[in-house]
Amino acid sequence: MKKTILIKNGTIVTLGEKNKVLSGHALLIEDGLIKKIAPRSSFKGKYSKVIDASGKLIMPGFINAHMHFYSTFARGLGKAAPSRNFVEILNNLWWRLDKNLTNADSYYSALIPLIDAVRKGTTTLLDHHASPFAITGSLAAVEKAVREAGLRACLCYEVSDRDGKEKAREGLDENSAFITASAVRNDNTVKAMFGLHASFTISDETLEEAAYRGHKQGAGFHIHTAESQADQLHCESHHKLRVVERLRDFGILGRKSIAAHCVHVNEAEIDILKETGTAVVHNPQSNANNSVGIADLVKMSAAGVLVGLGTDAMTVNMLEEARSALWLQHLKRDPSQGFMEAGNALLVNNAKIANRCFKGLGELKEGFAADLAIMDYLPPTPLDASNFYGHLIFGISQSAVDTTIAAGRVLMEGKKLKLDLDEEEVTRKSAELAKKLWKNF
Repeated sequence: MKKTILIKNGTIVTLGEKNKVLSGHALLIEDGLIKKIAPRSSFKGKYSKVIDASGKLIMPGFINAHMHFYSTFARGLGKAAPSRNFVEILNNLWWRLDKNLTNADSYYSALIPLIDAVRKGTTTLLDHHASPFAITGSLAAVEKAVREAGLRACLCYEVSDRDGKEKAREGLDENSAFITASAVRNDNTVKAMFGLHASFTISDETLEEAAYRGHKQGAGFHIHTAESQADQLHCESHHKLRVVERLRDFGILGRKSIAAHCVHVNEAEIDILKETGTAVVHNPQSNANNSVGIADLVKMSAAGVLVGLGTDAMTVNMLEEARSALWLQHLKRDPSQGFMEAGNALLVNNAKIANRCFKGLGELKEGFAADLAIMDYLPPTPLDASNFYGHLIFGISQSAVDTTIAAGRVLMEGKKLKLDLDEEEVTRKSAELAKKLWKNF
């Protein structure tokens, strides 16, 4: 017998290019996919499970287009020296942290934000991993956590020359092996990209080898791009090129690739990103926290660049990130700009970016993946497709996620986790490993 879930009595928000807000409808899930959306009177059969969504919105699960699971172990770490700029932040915190990670650390540091993602209705995450002294098998460790949490993720390893040629080679091999394994599995749960740190930590030799391997395997690249002005200064002084120009010349850009951040790109680089079809992922809270600047979401969107939204590990709450994106565009420009761009980045563009790897995400539509967030929300003013973003930013964002479903599997219901994981035990083990790592910091 096929497993079915009927969700009734809620307001369905389909999203997609032509968002619909449907009342009086119900949604049927069958074997992990959306089988039918229709007026509730159409559903008269018996179902494996029925969810009453009265007083709630039924939406597609949220997508985080740039994440670092391993950052979990920095939470509460007070040993890093004060940093006055981005390069100091990397040297004093992140590059000291990632050098101490083991594969066990990579697994547990992924499980924690994945569990939190379930609570926040985030069902797909595009992660960028680094553990330079435990590279081999690190992506398999993260994949194990993703599958146990029941979510979807696109994974890659962050290749860099900062720890020497041997580590760069090992990172190249880890990406290649994981891309091959992902292609063999060919499921819609865990996908792979070719990860690269940033232009200023990657030699021409390594970049050329990565490009050769990535193209041979048909993979896109996921790379930090002009996050800080230091990246541009290094590229111009060492290579006589702007960062985006260098990445284009090596074949790193393209429709399957993600250029994360793009805070410090000029108009010529924006044109290149548009021409190559490269996706940009904006990470406003991280950029503000690191004091690197505010990416011009409005300008890039107007130029036709596909700009999505990520958190860079600051949170897994995508509604919090969307609000931050809007406030910072107002600060950068004026309060009349950025509203639609911030909303589209989260609700439309992230789905387009994710669907370059996956199939059928980001929209409630028959035949699409049954990835849903059911949220408490009784609109105090009229709600329809024309004003949905206003409700999202100023109302829904302050509401609780009640139920999270991924691939037709109920991961949380009534705000209670339904995972096959002991959260207390996971947290205890994570704290134990973090304490051990901190001693080496």
